[in-house]
Amino acid sequence: MYLCPPSSRYCMPHAASSRHPKLYLSRVICNATSEDKARLGHCTKVPRNVNMESLKNGYLFPEISIREAEHIEKYPHAKLIKLGIGDTTRPIPHVITSAMAQKALALSTDIGYTGYGDEQGNKLLSALELLRFDLASVKDLREVIANVVYKDKGVKWDEVFISDGAQCDISRLQLLLGSEVTIAVQDPTFPAYVDSSIIVGQAGKFQEETGKYQNIVYMRSCPENDFFPDLTTTPQTDVIFFCSPNNPTGTAASRPQLERLVEFAKANGSIIVHDSAYSSYISDESPRSIFEIPGANEVAIEISSFSKFAGFTGVRLGWTVVPKELKYSNGFPVMKDFNRIVCTCFNGASSIAQAGGLACLSADGCQALCRSIDYYHENVDIIVDAFTSLGLKVYGGKNAPYAWVHFPGRSSWEVFDEILERAHVVTVPGAGFGPGGEGYIRVSAFGRRESMLEASRRLKSLLK
Repeated sequence: MYLCPPSSRYCMPHAASSRHPKLYLSRVICNATSEDKARLGHCTKVPRNVNMESLKNGYLFPEISIREAEHIEKYPHAKLIKLGIGDTTRPIPHVITSAMAQKALALSTDIGYTGYGDEQGNKLLSALELLRFDLASVKDLREVIANVVYKDKGVKWDEVFISDGAQCDISRLQLLLGSEVTIAVQDPTFPAYVDSSIIVGQAGKFQEETGKYQNIVYMRSCPENDFFPDLTTTPQTDVIFFCSPNNPTGTAASRPQLERLVEFAKANGSIIVHDSAYSSYISDESPRSIFEIPGANEVAIEISSFSKFAGFTGVRLGWTVVPKELKYSNGFPVMKDFNRIVCTCFNGASSIAQAGGLACLSADGCQALCRSIDYYHENVDIIVDAFTSLGLKVYGGKNAPYAWVHFPGRSSWEVFDEILERAHVVTVPGAGFGPGGEGYIRVSAFGRRESMLEASRRLKSLLK
């Protein structure tokens, strides 16, 4: 029998925790003692991936779920309001679910059955489906996205890759880019960019004194710089992860700001990975796509999703645009390599989900989804008004379903714990999005109206 060496620390996934024994296994220390032999059983000789060992604690959102579960156990009769993880709550409109149901039922017929689709997205729908969506002039979801989402932006249908969601494509892009590239991220930022860079070996060592990884450039984005990094002091990196509207701050980059970002990338020979998952919430003149900026097709990839736009957090559907003009330093098209990654690592998005995506982008689907987006905008107004009435600075909300609330001089985890403990409301501590998020919390508007009003009442009572 081979026992795990002391350096292995845990025989368990990194996101697991001993804090809640009903949900997770207890931490297991691997020591060569007779007691441990009986307790652990067999350990293989396979060493743990050193990059996985570099991840700090658990991923942010599972950690919040653990604390939620502990709170429910402690206060079983309290009505917990969840304004933390950005999971939609509005029902998917019937025009969309009926299209998915029709596609699912067709699978039980000889004429309607389909097996594997194309990894990049199904190429051709049946004549019946084309008539149903009044899209007889188009080929597939890829072409609909190019024609509807990217109308007049120069995106071609074969540059669109259908996926099972933006977060999955972040990891596929990291696999494409490899461990040798250097990256920059907004600070604060969506944690998947950083965690995926650690897993593939880009990040280097964690620096306890700064809360940053050695090889990642953190682009400070805060009220003092209008939530857009100072590019004059930003070092050159191979890849720039940029999310607009930003998660967690809820702020969207303006056209001049994105123009500067594209110019910066072009001057430095960098690739921008632009995350536009929240673009449907933009209510002002801010660009909804990086490809609204001239020259972006030579320096940018865009990932996006139906999750927050259409309530597809459980259905799972997204896309990535990789322009043909985007090339590596040796002139080889990036799109060809991404196509190879997709064909190797993915069997294609569900045909049922793709039928739903087509319905989302139909005239009736868009109209129905606009009502849901308006509903979440009204929700975030309730939250912003609540915190503003308490004299707190609140950012975001206008172009995203998140409020970014500042608590000067306080730890964000301390604020999170206080609001959870005393108001029974779940938020997200800003520090979970990077060192630049310390002193803030993110509050989601993805809730039902009665919950938003009750949360507003509780927060006003607690923080007055």
